[in-house]
Amino acid sequence: MIPGFEAIVEERIKKAQKDGAFENLPGKGRPLALEDPGVPDDLKMAHKILKNAGFLPPEVELKKKIAHTRDLMDTLDPGSPEQAGLGKRLNYLLSKLDAVRGTGPAAALVRDQYRSGLMNTLSRKK
Repeated sequence: MIPGFEAIVEERIKKAQKDGAFENLPGKGRPLALEDPGVPDDLKMAHKILKNAGFLPPEVELKKKIAHTRDLMDTLDPGSPEQAGLGKRLNYLLSKLDAVRGTGPAAALVRDQYRSGLMNTLSRKK
């Protein structure tokens, strides 16, 4: 980058803010609608179709379950049998997440289960 260029850009942005150039922009005050960051370009359309149909990629579903399990564990007494059971469930979900990401030994099995469940659901909706 050109030396001093960043300072000029920053100065112009601050001046525009001060002059109100960013007021009344469409969507002001609402969160940005970012489309699945990190999804490769060749999969974006497929992910959007599945998302609109109410399906989540397995990794996203697992991350939600992991977060829910951790939240439940935080509400329980340390060392309680319930927390131990949730700890086992959390380990299982983390192993499954590794498999979905293709880093665990059961990656192919999880992908096949997801594909099978998706095909069953889609065939029922016809």
